[in-house]
Amino acid sequence: MSTIRVAIVGLGKIARDQHLPAIARSEDFELVAIASRSATADAVPSFATLEDLIGSGIALDAVSLCTPPQGRHAIARAAIDAGLHVMLEKPPGASVSEVHDLAEAAKARGVSLFASWHTRAAPAIEPARALLAERNIESVKIVWREDVRRWHPGQEWIWEPAGMGVFDPGINALSAATRILPRALFLSDALLSFPENRVAPIAARLSLSDAAGTPIDADFDWRETGPQSWDIHVATKEGPVLLSKGGAALQVNGETVIDGGEIEVEYPNLYARFAELVRGRNSDVDLAPLRLVADAFMLGRREPVEAFFE
Repeated sequence: MSTIRVAIVGLGKIARDQHLPAIARSEDFELVAIASRSATADAVPSFATLEDLIGSGIALDAVSLCTPPQGRHAIARAAIDAGLHVMLEKPPGASVSEVHDLAEAAKARGVSLFASWHTRAAPAIEPARALLAERNIESVKIVWREDVRRWHPGQEWIWEPAGMGVFDPGINALSAATRILPRALFLSDALLSFPENRVAPIAARLSLSDAAGTPIDADFDWRETGPQSWDIHVATKEGPVLLSKGGAALQVNGETVIDGGEIEVEYPNLYARFAELVRGRNSDVDLAPLRLVADAFMLGRREPVEAFFE
């Protein structure tokens, strides 16, 4: 396959901020269409739905789904049934069961399914993974605190069921942790803070451990109006390791060894991975981060907090 003809489904903030620029920079992909109920693109044909796009007869190899997770399963199944390769923006679906079904459908149809985790494509993730594989880990502290008004303005879907609330960014932290830490993670307890006027949490504290019993604590909060934090602190017998800036920077024993600055390589890296999968007709569907979020909702204790108004 030469250039992969791709369409974006769901032209919202993440598609405009990240997907469109990444595709424009890619030598692997050509953007040929948009399917979005509420937005259009000037450079390519736009359709209200994926069904309309498929029915138009435009030559197409793959779709990148950037819709909210609610309702994404039906869209992804339609794409797979049409023989299209599918890239899923995170979170990959509204439930673990939905994504399992998509993986089975893609396998049966012989197309690629890519459940993308953009934080895993940050520049310090793989170096941190290699480093921690050779160290003796004693404890882990994850601090992921940001201002929801700054990063998700007007996105009411994140407060609805399957929108996940603070786990929308929190799942990024879990995607990083499950990649860089050498053993499987298990949730033992969680405290979820729900605004009295919302059905999704605005903050969460998680207690986890790995298969060796290593304590892992996570602090997710959407009410941070000061400095934003996307950090994973790892205490090891050989000295501290800090993954910061959402996976863009790495400190080892207090010295900076990687400083990726702004995270601008994540989505180009994701599309390079998607191209690799498409050309090999392989899939990449790691649900470990989504399973931990599901565990938090299943095992977590809930506390009411003051109402949230944007």
